[in-house]
Amino acid sequence: LQVVQSGGGLVQSGGSLRLSCAASDFTLGAHAIGWFRQFPGKDREGVACLDNTSGDVKYADSVKGRFTISRDIANNTVYLELKDLKPEDTAVYYCATVLVFNYCSLLRSNYPYWGQGTQVTVSS
Repeated sequence: LQVVQSGGGLVQSGGSLRLSCAASDFTLGAHAIGWFRQFPGKDREGVACLDNTSGDVKYADSVKGRFTISRDIANNTVYLELKDLKPEDTAVYYCATVLVFNYCSLLRSNYPYWGQGTQVTVSS
């Protein structure tokens, strides 16, 4: 299974970015999706997840109200919209999926398939 990410980049504090996560060889929008980020020297932490069966979402407290996970079923793509970005949001962001229905988890260990990661840098 191949998961391909796009988006990210450099933005000023208070700015916005949109990250994309797409799949070409399976239906990404039918399974659980997680977005994670990794700070230098730290483990990946979950920031958002989407249960594609029910549409339920979860967010880490640190991003609630600023990040939004969504899906485009027609284009087999899941997005993470990042708003009101802060310098402490600077990290490598990853999307991940697990072929399970009715599922949404912010635990890294629960996801076997990962995108390649994309850098988000927020300047002050």
